[in-house]
Amino acid sequence: MQDGTVNLSSPTVANCLPRSNSSGANWSFGGGIALFDIALGEIAPGGIGAGMYGILVLAMVTVFVAGLMVGRTPEYIGKKIRPTEMKYASLYFLTLPVVILTMSAIAIGTQWGQSAIFNPGPHGLTEIVYAYASQANNNGSAFAGLGTAATWYQVTGGIVMLLGRFAPEIFALGLAGSLARQAPVPASAGTLDTRTPLFVGMLIGVILILVGLTYFPALALGPFAEGLH
Repeated sequence: MQDGTVNLSSPTVANCLPRSNSSGANWSFGGGIALFDIALGEIAPGGIGAGMYGILVLAMVTVFVAGLMVGRTPEYIGKKIRPTEMKYASLYFLTLPVVILTMSAIAIGTQWGQSAIFNPGPHGLTEIVYAYASQANNNGSAFAGLGTAATWYQVTGGIVMLLGRFAPEIFALGLAGSLARQAPVPASAGTLDTRTPLFVGMLIGVILILVGLTYFPALALGPFAEGLH
């Protein structure tokens, strides 16, 4: 079980394919950890492709929050983080939760989605959210207790994969273009140094708060409810 949990956590946190055990065979909290790993957005330990610009956008959000705390215009890599940049960053982070959670709600509330759930109850909710989250933001794996071969999950999974993988790229490119058009700003006494342990701690806090507040209801009603039952 320990080896299986490690084997499940590794691909879900970094978006690599190898796996030697079934996701559905993991205990409730083990499946919850895998779902939480995907929700992080492949930013630890960097992920393939999307992990790089994901952590950069999160760093900008952290700098923006720090700027609000001290009452100064936030700056990152010599560029000001203005409302335009924050709109792109907000759209980037809202895309995946909206797509994943909306499609999961539709699936669990319709007969088409329910008919392919072989493990009803909280575990069934975990299976649905995990499948859509993985299709949108990871390697496309699913729990064995969900019949993803059904037409409903084939069609909706393709839609989720299309929106979840390409829409954030559009907003990331828009953010990069907005920053590129700015003239460099020299560092001042109020500029937050992003090379300090303080910034690393703030960045980790922002990541956990964003993920926790966004996916906590799904985690509470799924793996946590199953584990505490």
